[in-house]
Formats: sequence, structure tokens, C-alpha cells
Amino acid sequence: MMNYGYYGHGYGWELSGMIGTVLFWALVVAGIVWLVRASRGHHYDGHHCGRGSNAIDILKERYAKGEIGKEEYDSKLADLSK
Repeated sequence: MMNYGYYGHGYGWELSGMIGTVLFWALVVAGIVWLVRASRGHHYDGHHCGRGSNAIDILKERYAKGEIGKEEYDSKLADLSK
């Protein structure tokens, strides 16, 4: 009969400890990613879409940057205002 010492039989505790460690570090990394994304806002099609932004704000920003012209701005604003 084999004696596995104080820690019991086989690798049961070692394996559960390793899985727990991996899960812990996965949660730490996921939390850091979440914090970074929350602090920077989300990006959609290269435009900042943070809190409080809506389609009209994004449209105004694109017009102010010169990405779209007056006609396109007016047309899209009319569509969004419906």
C-alpha cells in the first residue's frame, strides 16, 4: 500500500489549486480589460461613442471634422430627427 503523505491521495488538491489560480488570473485580466475599455469609451467605426453620445452627436462631430458635407449632414439629421 502506498502512502501519499499529509496531502492525501494523488493530485486532487494540486489540480484544484491550479484551476483556481488560472481562474483568479483570468478574472484579474478581464477586470483590467473592462476598466480600460470603460475609461476610454467604446469605438464604433473609428468614432468615439462614450456615455451620453447618440447618433446626432456623432453626426455633429463628423460634420465638424469635415468628414461629411452640409448636404449629407442635413439629410442625415432629417432622417435621425424623424
